Amino acid sequence: MAGTITKDMTFFEVMRMYPDAVAVLQKYNLGCIGCMGAQNESLEQGANAHGIDVETLVKDLNAAIA
Repeated sequence: MAGTITKDMTFFEVMRMYPDAVAVLQKYNLGCIGCMGAQNESLEQGANAHGIDVETLVKDLNAAIA
């Protein structure tokens, strides 16, 4: 794996570094591409705000980029 996604990364970082991760974010109904908060909001903050388990989200994101 080229890298690892962590819950402290911002949505913007994840989408920029790992374009394949966008499909996972969409699966969770996270409209991060058009969200202004994506540049500053961590995966953990966003998951908490949307009632999503951050550990499951990060696991799915890392599986997508493996």
